[in-house]
Amino acid sequence: MVHKYTLEILSVIAIIAFCVLFLYTSSTMSGAEFSGSDTVGSGLIAELSGIPEENFSPLIPQWVPPSGEIEACLFALQAAVGGIFVGGVFGYWIGQKKNA
Repeated sequence: MVHKYTLEILSVIAIIAFCVLFLYTSSTMSGAEFSGSDTVGSGLIAELSGIPEENFSPLIPQWVPPSGEIEACLFALQAAVGGIFVGGVFGYWIGQKKNA
């Protein structure tokens, strides 16, 4: 027998598992600094090639927002658009279940 809320139960389990994994890894990394893939990649290239890391520059320069408030606003906008997208997908799924 297929449970009525199978997709919802699996989603909740996946979210809880992700949170547990994140909390476990962040608690075991004491004193670790978070850095982007650009920093890690250029550091590894500098280490392997022997060329100082200061000589590397990205092919496409990154835009730096003029203030922290604008950066936070753009991040909030990105989160809102993502939330609307995820809500739309779940709404569509629920609508399809009701019509079927």
